[in-house]
Amino acid sequence: MSAIIVFDFGGVLFDWNPDYLYQKLIPDAEERAWFLQHVCNGAWNIEQDRGRSVAEAIAVKSAEFPHYAELIDAFYTRWPETLRGLLPDGMALYEALKTAGYPIFGLTNWSAETFPYAWEHYPFLHEITDIVVSGHESIIKPDPAIYHLMYQRIRQHHPDAKPEDLIFIDDSAINAQGARNVGWQGIHHTSAQSTASLLREKGLQF
Repeated sequence: MSAIIVFDFGGVLFDWNPDYLYQKLIPDAEERAWFLQHVCNGAWNIEQDRGRSVAEAIAVKSAEFPHYAELIDAFYTRWPETLRGLLPDGMALYEALKTAGYPIFGLTNWSAETFPYAWEHYPFLHEITDIVVSGHESIIKPDPAIYHLMYQRIRQHHPDAKPEDLIFIDDSAINAQGARNVGWQGIHHTSAQSTASLLREKGLQF
């Protein structure tokens, strides 16, 4: 079995950062940094990736920080402004692997309510054989269950695939390690150039 590539999206193929939106809403850099660290922070956002509804997320955080309610609401009413677009180097790597004929899948921590925006506006996603979106499954990386689910989905297309055939590319070291913990090959993506070198060291030709 040839190698099978599983891409994470944010930080590998997509340029997503809430700071892109809040630079417009909170001009003061110090206040903005505090807001993104303590209010609309990663721990809050990951629960939407786990399946919590946007409505509940806004309600919970607005009750905690009522004076920031309007800014909290903006995280989702203006969510497209947090997504700057695609990362050219990551997409070049994706295109090279696709052109070389490697099967490509997607495994992403992403809210079920915001992923449809990406699906609608970024047609390349439709080329990917199958995508596991954490918000649809109520499981997030690095929970082993989400890797096992991805593996089962891959085997629907490649019945002979073994865990060690899967190469997972993620900008989170913890999530790359999560893949290794279930027998996959995990690459911590720090740059497209570094990832390409690691893939070629593994014998991939593209």
